[in-house]
Order: sequence, then structure tokens, then C-alpha cells
Amino acid sequence: MKYLLLGLIVLAVATTAFANDDRNSVNQTLNALHHNASIANFDKYFSLYHDSAIFIGTDASEVWTKEAFQAYAKPHFDKGRGWTYQPRDRHVYFSSSHDVAWFDELLDNESLGETRGTGVLIKEKGTWKVTQYHLTIPIPNAIADSVAQQIKTMQ
Repeated sequence: MKYLLLGLIVLAVATTAFANDDRNSVNQTLNALHHNASIANFDKYFSLYHDSAIFIGTDASEVWTKEAFQAYAKPHFDKGRGWTYQPRDRHVYFSSSHDVAWFDELLDNESLGETRGTGVLIKEKGTWKVTQYHLTIPIPNAIADSVAQQIKTMQ
């Protein structure tokens, strides 16, 4: 019984360490994503996306494959103009097998103010890659009806 209990404790400690390593790796990947966007480093920024990645922007028309998103971003990055979002208040969750992670984070942007990023990463050959990123502008409930009405008049 003593050895079974000791084995369970060792397993729990190892599992916690493994989970913390994954959490740190996901956070590092997302932080690198934001950093490389802010310094307009095209190659490093897009290396963090999986080949099958989808980027969903703030406009309803912005649902881009990685390739289409690269085509959009390249002229901006070539001019040294990326985009800067300062992450804060991030939550990361994992599948039971720890090969899929999903997250939500609040971000600060100079022109848009508070935004929200959500997405999914997959672990492939020990490396976390963004497979979906969705950028939104959270609308306070107090003005949601007004904003919705404005959007309806544009359609």
C-alpha cells in the first residue's frame, strides 16, 4: 500500500510538472506571436501558425486561411508596420491528452482599446502551433443594442 501511495504521488507530481510545462510553452508561443506581430517580423510571426491555421478578424468578412492572411499581412510587414496587442488576463485550457490547447485573452490595442483573442493551438512534434486565432472587440452590454443597430444599417 505504501508503494502504491508513493507511486500515485510521483505520478501526480509528474503530471503537474508536465501540465505546467505545456502551459508555459503555450504562453510563450502566444507571447511570441504578439511580439513578432508588433515588430513586423513576417517569418517568425507566421512560423507560429500551423499550416492549416485560420485567422478570424474583427470584421465578419475576415476569415482567412494562413496563406490568405499572409498575403494580407505581407505588404504591411514589408513596410515595418505590424500590429501591437498587449496581452493580459489570459486563460489556457488543455485536452486530456495535452495535445490541444485553447485560450482566451484580453488584449490592449492603441486604436481599438480593449480587444479579445481566442483560439486553439495544437502540439505537433513537441511544438505548439496556432491553428485558429479569433480577434474580437468586446461590446459592453450597455451599448450592444446600439452597436447591433449600426451594424444592421450597414448590411
